[in-house]
Amino acid sequence: MSPEFNREDIQRLKGLLTSARTVALVGHLAPDGDALGSTLGMAHVLRGMGKDARVFTPDEPPHYLRVLPGARDIMAFSSFGEKASSWIRNADVVLCMDFNATYRVSRLQPAIENVRGKRVLIDHHENPEHFADLSFSFPPLSSTSELTAHLLKALGWWNRVDTDAATCLMGGIITDTGGFRYNSSMPCLYLVVADLLGKGVNKDRLVRCLVSTTNESAMRLESYALAKKMEVFHDARAALIVLTRDELNSYGYKKGDTEGLVNRPLEIPGIVYSCYLRQEPEYVKVSMRSLADFPVNLLCSRHYGGGGHLNAAGGEFRGTMEECIQLFKDNLQENLKLMSPAALKAADR
Repeated sequence: MSPEFNREDIQRLKGLLTSARTVALVGHLAPDGDALGSTLGMAHVLRGMGKDARVFTPDEPPHYLRVLPGARDIMAFSSFGEKASSWIRNADVVLCMDFNATYRVSRLQPAIENVRGKRVLIDHHENPEHFADLSFSFPPLSSTSELTAHLLKALGWWNRVDTDAATCLMGGIITDTGGFRYNSSMPCLYLVVADLLGKGVNKDRLVRCLVSTTNESAMRLESYALAKKMEVFHDARAALIVLTRDELNSYGYKKGDTEGLVNRPLEIPGIVYSCYLRQEPEYVKVSMRSLADFPVNLLCSRHYGGGGHLNAAGGEFRGTMEECIQLFKDNLQENLKLMSPAALKAADR
């Protein structure tokens, strides 16, 4: 079933965007395919309406996402600095897309919190903060890109979606579902996919570029991680991969090189959830994935100051890597209590 929007909210959004001259579309720190797919997809539509619509992110997106039309024109704060913040603050409308709290835009947070115009939240993460003037929050959906497609239909603007806009939205859906491997069981998703294909999207090329393409150094890093750094806890139905900064540097790590690594242990029969720890200069980045109804978002919220979706979540640990590893291991037995028959059945396929 497609999301049911409040009619007054849709009319208000339509009025805001129709009357706006400038629209800032903002994605979260370490932008992924959904952050870019949703913002770029909407930006293409707005530009087709004559709006000055620009996409902003706190830092540069991974190189592999340049397959999305318009990705090279994104204004990252790390490159544009105060110019990006000023543009956001003075925009008529600011679309906050694919994040549920202002801290997730890092150095763009002050600009978001001090805008001259109206803030609109468009997101699919749980427990959104109440910082926007108008909110469209639908956690059951696969992605913010899917939500954006539903919104464009509700606005009566689907005829304005061209191939470039559709390609961006499809790219966001593909990345946030891991190529339709998770978060992708609702029938309404495939109605959107069918409509996007009708706009001329080359889905097979997008899957190949976004899910099934890597570079040599990234492939070698993944091989090393799986062969040397993956620990499997069969009795706890869990797996852990740990990569230190020295290990990442030795393989010439670039942002996005370990995209999808956390999913690999879920291919092992019996494993219900997987955790990947990546050492950053000031914290340990935590990524988790799971099968069926095992709630990794709950684990990330409880222990790592994060959250996310039922089967895909993350957080940050402010301590040493050794402490982070020990915390994970200390909770293995407690996490067994969260495993339902459905999760165990999915793992024992």
